Amino acid sequence: MLGIILIYWIGRYFYQLAEKFDKNKWGFAVLGVVSYYAASFIGGIILGIIGEIISPGWIDTTSEMVLGLIALPFGILGCYGLYIYLKKSWEKRKKEEAVSIDDIGKS
Repeated sequence: MLGIILIYWIGRYFYQLAEKFDKNKWGFAVLGVVSYYAASFIGGIILGIIGEIISPGWIDTTSEMVLGLIALPFGILGCYGLYIYLKKSWEKRKKEEAVSIDDIGKS
């Protein structure tokens, strides 16, 4: 249930961001959800490797729910990082596009 709620909110925020900057709304909503799962997967792999180095057999004795909860912050941070990156780059491009050739030389 937590996953469905998280997917909804991530998709919603990326959808609103794309709508604000006149981009493909559904494409970026899906990109946000994919970025969450990708960051979660990469974080889980890193945690698994570190856990096995520190305590061999740790992965076998830990439940899947605990591993999912441990990987959750990685997914959220990866998704948030992509959101901030897109927002800043789109704001920068919007400011650059605001200056047109007709405005050059005007006071």
